[in-house]
Amino acid sequence: MRYKSLLFVICMFSTAFVPNKPFKEMQYEIVHRFHLEGDGFWDYCTVDDAAGLLYVSHNSVVQVVNINNGKTVATLKDLDGVHGIALAPDLNRGFISSGRDSKVLVFNLKTFAHEGTVKTTGKNPDCILFDPYTVRIFTFNGRSANATVIDAKSLKVIGTIPLDGKPEFAQSDGAGNIYVNIENKSEITRINPSTMKVENVWSIHPGEEPSGLALDKAHHRLFSVCSNKMMVVVNADNGKVIKTLPTGEHTDGCAYDPFTKRAYSSNGEGTMTVVQELDPDNYNVLENVKTQAGARTIAIDIKTHHLFLPTSLFGPAPKATADNPHPRPTLVPGSFTVLDVAPSL
Repeated sequence: MRYKSLLFVICMFSTAFVPNKPFKEMQYEIVHRFHLEGDGFWDYCTVDDAAGLLYVSHNSVVQVVNINNGKTVATLKDLDGVHGIALAPDLNRGFISSGRDSKVLVFNLKTFAHEGTVKTTGKNPDCILFDPYTVRIFTFNGRSANATVIDAKSLKVIGTIPLDGKPEFAQSDGAGNIYVNIENKSEITRINPSTMKVENVWSIHPGEEPSGLALDKAHHRLFSVCSNKMMVVVNADNGKVIKTLPTGEHTDGCAYDPFTKRAYSSNGEGTMTVVQELDPDNYNVLENVKTQAGARTIAIDIKTHHLFLPTSLFGPAPKATADNPHPRPTLVPGSFTVLDVAPSL
């Protein structure tokens, strides 16, 4: 993104973050590495900034980490192929998508106790989203090209929304709109969460295979990161592509900070692209921060402006077979880590 000028007003930041140098001079660095127990692959992570907690999906569990000291305070189990975590603080509930058994686990945000399980109406729920406007949970089911709608209070399934293709990450504006990337069609779909109907389908050409999605609610801008090393900025009102910016390879996650007016792309190659806003129609790449190979998903604490990226060390991939022509590399046991990346002051 960019700057409107070389001088920025310090009050744009939250009280938890007061820089001692202008935005344009600020760089990012890894300030902590949180080593978590267990092995296996990971997916989304989610910050509860009010509680100072980070929820990290990790194989068959979700680890809850204190972001101030990196200690694991709880481990949520009874999951099979965990993907995403959605939080509903006013209901004191969290929701986790369990992909292999196509279920949603519901838990208590204070005690982390299991409060229920909901079967989705699709296969392999991936992204999961809490929409505060309707007080509903939406799971985006990757293998059945649809979304399941769950009442977050009663935990009853109340609808299924057919989609144009394979859904990836989604965002709610909290005002009656949900947006979701459609990976295999290179589109963004806008959903009305009240009627549970698709209202618009927009191409994000020249972006291809979008995964991570972030939203600037104040200026109605979507940031979609794509497999062809590109972040696409889209007008959330009409679907117009406003700007494309280069990122690193193997992008998967995207985050947005409303105080710094920056969007972030986490790139599995081992970089994080920082994009700065000049104004809602003009953006620039500010920096490509070195992270670690595999750090492809991301979450942000908008109070402290720290970013969290899980990853692991990798060994060699097994030999390709007819059943598995593109095998994943092996993971080094005991190396699972969350990178804590922050502006250097």
